[in-house]
Amino acid sequence: MSRKRRGEDNDVQAPFLTGAAGQEDEVTIDLMEMLTQILDHWVLVVVCALLGTLIMGVYSFRLATPLYKSTAKLYVVNSKDSAINLSDLQIGNYLAQDYQEVFHNWHVQDRVIEELDLPYSYSELNGMVTVTNPTNTRILYITVTSPDPREAQDIADTFAKVACEFIAVKMDQEQPNIFEEARLPVAPSSPNKSRNLMIGFLLGALLAVAVVIIRYVADDKIRTPEDIEKLLGLPTLGVVTEQESFFHGASHTKGRKKGKKGGKA
Repeated sequence: MSRKRRGEDNDVQAPFLTGAAGQEDEVTIDLMEMLTQILDHWVLVVVCALLGTLIMGVYSFRLATPLYKSTAKLYVVNSKDSAINLSDLQIGNYLAQDYQEVFHNWHVQDRVIEELDLPYSYSELNGMVTVTNPTNTRILYITVTSPDPREAQDIADTFAKVACEFIAVKMDQEQPNIFEEARLPVAPSSPNKSRNLMIGFLLGALLAVAVVIIRYVADDKIRTPEDIEKLLGLPTLGVVTEQESFFHGASHTKGRKKGKKGGKA
């Protein structure tokens, strides 16, 4: 008899264990419920978005150093040889790519520092200069970034002049022409205040949404009969409500009765 009962008990419990194990292997997320959670916390999302905008605004308007850019342009020519003239554009493109390395030469940088009496080291000056060659052109763009607009213009023009002289002497090539002198920038190129404000707004909102989603996914508490059906796949037969106030009142009444009996005695 005992063996049979044990077998019956095992038969009854087996579906429950199988269902629980199956539920552990599958993790489902209700997207509509997640969206509802985000909408329920819209105040948090808005506050975080505004806070992110405020932080980026303080950084852009108060903390970040405005930087100015000024660009001088060189035109690369080569007309020493008739054979080269037949493919002048292609040779000019090759030379333009070679000439970009001239601006990283310490001799050129030393001349620029000496002529302008700059307080920068070679590495600092090298980080301020960017040389680009637009595709299929023989024009070099010498762009200098500096917190001082006048300094940016002077460095760009001096780099163009010194590089032209260095190319003619050291590389035995025809001296490039200064295609365009640098202009004095009237507005900073960075920070981009409007873009930073938008980034701060989006980052703040995304951070709040991420917090809401993480709390939703990590919350495994069972609060409603529907949660039992979702997690275990079992129907709910009934719900027992809390009677804390009833039992608390009954125990309080019994205590009063005992007190009265003690007083009579």
